[in-house]
Amino acid sequence: MWLKKADGSFQKFDKEKVARTCLRMGTDRQTAYEIADKVEARLYDGIPTSKVLQIIFHYMRRRKPHVRNLYDLRKGISLMGSKPEFEAYVRAILAHAGFEVSPNQLLAGKCVNHEVDGVARKNGFTYFVEAKHHLNYHTPTGLDESRIARAVLEDVVEGFALGKSNLKIDGAMIVTNTRYSQEAIQYGRCRNILQIGWSSPAGHGLQDLIEGTNLFPMSCLRGLKRDMRDKLVNYGIVTFEQVLNEETAEIARKTGLPSQLIRKIKDDIAFGNLNNTSLSS
Repeated sequence: MWLKKADGSFQKFDKEKVARTCLRMGTDRQTAYEIADKVEARLYDGIPTSKVLQIIFHYMRRRKPHVRNLYDLRKGISLMGSKPEFEAYVRAILAHAGFEVSPNQLLAGKCVNHEVDGVARKNGFTYFVEAKHHLNYHTPTGLDESRIARAVLEDVVEGFALGKSNLKIDGAMIVTNTRYSQEAIQYGRCRNILQIGWSSPAGHGLQDLIEGTNLFPMSCLRGLKRDMRDKLVNYGIVTFEQVLNEETAEIARKTGLPSQLIRKIKDDIAFGNLNNTSLSS
């Protein structure tokens, strides 16, 4: 059976992948494979992958009602605000990946100053970070972003050499919630730009980084309105982990959100086992 992806290409149905998705949603192994069998029975050649995801949700909601509160991971990230929510989320992921991360700042170049979304240091190497968010996660990140990053890198490297800055930048990093176009990938490799996309580099893409740290974003919680998320972001909370680890009273005091609402958010996360959930269409 062949599934049709959003980009028009096809992939073979993998029952194991469906079972793994169910397991990540907190169900037991037997139930996961029962659901995988039911999903397989409803397939037809050319069924969209988005429809398969809907079928999985349908059966999972019967077994775990709290799943109805969850958006799939890619959809949840697409609902983020580009600034400051996605930028803050990227910095949180990089910090958990072992980077020392600083927030938005101005870098002095030879010609002009450049505002960047963050600075990340690891193993003696310093990157400036650009977070590129797309509402439509099927839209590839193109060549322009990498060309701009290269131009900024050249200017700030020259600015440091001229003594205009005391911060030595060694490389450029772009983090996006989509895939890169083939031209962008080719240019990035040629110009030594670290490009982190949804599924690239292999084993170290955005999806891998999220699943490896369980840093699922608050935007994956269905029903949590944007203005509520903004208040949490302003307090520095962008992930499930952060809201679970913080005292309810302290969050209420700093954000102005009702304690009752915060307790409900925590319940939806904890009882829905959302900290261990990842769905990727």
